[in-house]
Amino acid sequence: MSDEDAVDRGPGRTRAAVDAWEAVFRLQATLLRRLAADDVWEDLGVREYDVLHTLSRRPGGRARLGTLSEEVYLPQPSLSRLVDRLERHGLLAREPDPGDRRGVLVALTDEGAARQRRIGGRHAASIARHLGEMEAGELADLTRLARAALDRATASATDQAP
Repeated sequence: MSDEDAVDRGPGRTRAAVDAWEAVFRLQATLLRRLAADDVWEDLGVREYDVLHTLSRRPGGRARLGTLSEEVYLPQPSLSRLVDRLERHGLLAREPDPGDRRGVLVALTDEGAARQRRIGGRHAASIARHLGEMEAGELADLTRLARAALDRATASATDQAP
């Protein structure tokens, strides 16, 4: 290990990592509060919309519950109850997984996809309004850095899996 590596992994780097985490966490918490308070959600909450949005980005608008749980940051029991509610409202349906007869897929219905698009347009405008003071270059830098951190965190979690 070089002296430069030792410095990069020392207390100064730890402090920088903690400062970065706190900034990202506070930004997310602040924006989530503001976005949740916006009048764009119709009769859904932010978490319900997040499930619809996440499924809208999946092939065929479908995912297994475990996969969905990892992507929406909800424990599976909580997500299962939320999916039940969305299913009762006709926004989601459960389907057999053709690749695994024991498995079940959660799928967007046509109404769920339409609701996601309708709310999504208003939500995107709200995001732009709340981040409106940032210049285009700053937004691009923020996106690049957040994606790089996410990629590394995801790779690190995969490397540490049993």
